[in-house]
Amino acid sequence: MSRLTASQSAGLTLSAARAIVARALAHAERLGIAVSCAVVDSGDQLVAFERMDGADLVTISLARDKAFTALVNHMPTSELAPLVQPGAEFYGYDSLAGGRMIVFGGGLPIEIAGVLVGAVGVSGGSAEQDEACAATGLGAASAL
Repeated sequence: MSRLTASQSAGLTLSAARAIVARALAHAERLGIAVSCAVVDSGDQLVAFERMDGADLVTISLARDKAFTALVNHMPTSELAPLVQPGAEFYGYDSLAGGRMIVFGGGLPIEIAGVLVGAVGVSGGSAEQDEACAATGLGAASAL
């Protein structure tokens, strides 16, 4: 299995993106859920994607949009939820980008040596399960 390292300064590689997807899906299997997982590069171009057997069709777009949201905001999608509630400073933010902003868990930015190189999005379980799968996909912070 490939690992991301600081020496990969050119950005996110296909083998690294595939490894992220494989680890995320393996975690989903352990949780007993069927998910879709999308990995995008720093330009929001899809690098790797898989949809597990039995994952709902809506998980395809949600995983992709969670990755997009984590990328453009440079933060986990779960951290957006409190900011977009009625009365909060960014209420309505989730309607930006043609409705692609996802403000619940499952999207995480990917950084190598402090540089944003892409993002991962997982959809199919609860927000907490999706984020756990994405985090497992990224592996230990020391591997990045």
